Amino acid sequence: MLGRNSFITGAVALMSTVLTAAQAAPPGCTSLPNHDRLRSVLQSVIKHGNQANAGLGNQEWAAIVNRDGIACVVAFSGNNRNQEWPGSRMIAIEKANTANALSGPDYALSTANVYFASQPGQSLYGLITAAPPNPAIAFGGSPESFGQQNDPAVGKPVGGIIVFGGGLALYSEGGHILGGLGLSGDTSCADHIIAWKVRHELNLDAVPMGPSPTHDDNMILDINNGVSASGFGHPVCKGGNPGDNIINELPKQFPARPKK
Repeated sequence: MLGRNSFITGAVALMSTVLTAAQAAPPGCTSLPNHDRLRSVLQSVIKHGNQANAGLGNQEWAAIVNRDGIACVVAFSGNNRNQEWPGSRMIAIEKANTANALSGPDYALSTANVYFASQPGQSLYGLITAAPPNPAIAFGGSPESFGQQNDPAVGKPVGGIIVFGGGLALYSEGGHILGGLGLSGDTSCADHIIAWKVRHELNLDAVPMGPSPTHDDNMILDINNGVSASGFGHPVCKGGNPGDNIINELPKQFPARPKK
């Protein structure tokens, strides 16, 4: 009887170890939110709908990469992965990678901030070809694992560059850069708004400086007749609820500055 009890105890301990290992953060991701935390915050922001977030009110994909560009978390807001645009999973990961890759310890650039500079004739034209994504990594596992803790992208460098709204760098309270966050699934303006709110709720928005008038990495809607006055502009988004006023109010309602 003692032997049987010992066997059961050992089996339970082994199962616990396996589950713990499966849920453990990938190397370099321990200072970033885990899957459950990101999904919970994402859902809390999404539930307010397009009147608060602009766009179409769609469900969203979210991804976090660490400072080395390794995917730490991939999640979705709906009840299952079929409620979000399938293509947005990859875009979210690439947005996270872009924001991290183009932001530094002292200056943050959102994916929205590099839109104008990446257009033909501008200083960063060709940027989108600079770091092509690796689809073999992102799609290497079963689709059933997409957006789960064991998403095939997690723990790997997917890469990719996206030059429209939805990607933000992540900064700790002291203003230290930790990685990037990407949101995708709606208009790029809605993606930016939701990413901004999610980052704020995660307390990872202590942006030291950025190109916007409020000295952060907010989207800048200053393109007129094809020219951005600041050089960091993003076009106004069409479709669903307009986001211009919501975007302009983000720094007031959800300030992104180092905590004192």
